[in-house]
Amino acid sequence: MPTSTDPASPRGVSPPSSHLSEPIVSRSALDPSRRRPVRRRAAVAAAAAGALTAALLASSVPATAAPPSRAAAAPDIPIANVKSHLTQLQSIATANGGNRAHGRAGYRASLDYVKAKLDAAGYTTTVQQFSYFGSVGYNLIADWPGGDTNRVVMAGAHLDSVTSGPGINDNGSGSAAVLETALAVSRAGLQPDQHIRFGWWGAEELGMVGSQHYVSSLSSTQRSQIDAYLNFDMIGSPNPGYFVYDDDPTIEAVFKNWFTAKGVPTEIETEGDGRSDHASFKNVGIPVGGLFTGASRTKTSAQAQKWGGTAGQPFDRCYHSSCDTTSNINDTALDLNSDALAHAVWTLSGG
Repeated sequence: MPTSTDPASPRGVSPPSSHLSEPIVSRSALDPSRRRPVRRRAAVAAAAAGALTAALLASSVPATAAPPSRAAAAPDIPIANVKSHLTQLQSIATANGGNRAHGRAGYRASLDYVKAKLDAAGYTTTVQQFSYFGSVGYNLIADWPGGDTNRVVMAGAHLDSVTSGPGINDNGSGSAAVLETALAVSRAGLQPDQHIRFGWWGAEELGMVGSQHYVSSLSSTQRSQIDAYLNFDMIGSPNPGYFVYDDDPTIEAVFKNWFTAKGVPTEIETEGDGRSDHASFKNVGIPVGGLFTGASRTKTSAQAQKWGGTAGQPFDRCYHSSCDTTSNINDTALDLNSDALAHAVWTLSGG
C-alpha cells in the first residue's frame, strides 16, 4: 500500500503507457446494459428464496439468466502453504538486493514464481506489460476455466514491494493468500456458476499503476462483465486489526458475516481507503470489497481489548521498512483472512 504522504504515490496518476502489452484473454461479448452488480444479484437471489412471482424475478434479471446456486463450503486454506509462499518471496528479495520493487529483478522473479504455480494448476495465465518511470512493469492475470464469462468474480493483490524492504506483509501476505486460494480452486476442481479470475498487480507502491493499466486496457463491455473485485493488501500485520472494506454492501456482508460466525469482531476499513488497487476498479464502477489488518496507524485501547495485541503501537511497525520480513507476520490474522478470502470467492462465484 502506498504511503499516504509519499509524493511518488499520486492518487490520480494517469494510466501508464503500454509497452509490449500482451492481449488480455478475450471475453464473450455482452451489452453493458445487462450488467449485474453484486448487490443486484444478491437481491435477485433473495427474491427467489422468498418465492416472489416469476414475473418479478424476470424483471430483475435477463430471461436467460438463472439465480445463483447455493455455493458449496470453501475449503480451509492451509496456513503452512501460505507461509511457504512467503518464504519463497523472502528468498527472492534476499537474492535480489533486498526487495521486490517495480523495475527490479526481485519483482519479475516474484511474478515468475506465482505464474509457474498457476500454470501447473491448470490456469490460463497472461502477463501484461506496461512502462512506468522508465521501467517495465508486469501484471499477472489468471483465469480458471469454466463459469459464465459474462459474470466474473475477481480477486487480486499487489505483488510489488517498496525498495526499502522485502514487503512480506505489504504485500506478500495478500499475494500469497490469493495464490493459495487459486490453488485451492484447482485442487477442488471447482465448477463455479461465474467465471473466476485472479490478478497480481505491479507498481502499486507507485500509485496503483499496474491495476490502473489493467482496468484501462479493458473495453466497457469487459469492465461490465466483472461483477466483483476483491482486494487483499496487508492481511498479516503483526499487531493486527480486522478491517473490512465497506464499498459494496453485499461483498461487505459476505466478509462480516464470516468473521461474525468465527467470533471475530470487525471494523470498517478507513486507513487504506482509496490507497490500494480496489480504487482502480471502483473508479470505473466495478463493485469492490476486501480485507486489511492495518499499517502505520496506532491500535487503540478499545481495539486491543477486542482483538488482543498492543495498544499504543502501530498495527505494523515494519510498514515500508527493511524489517518487513517473514518475522513480521501474525499467523492467526493471516490464517483467518486467507480463509475469509476463499469463502468470498466460493460464495460470490456460486462455487
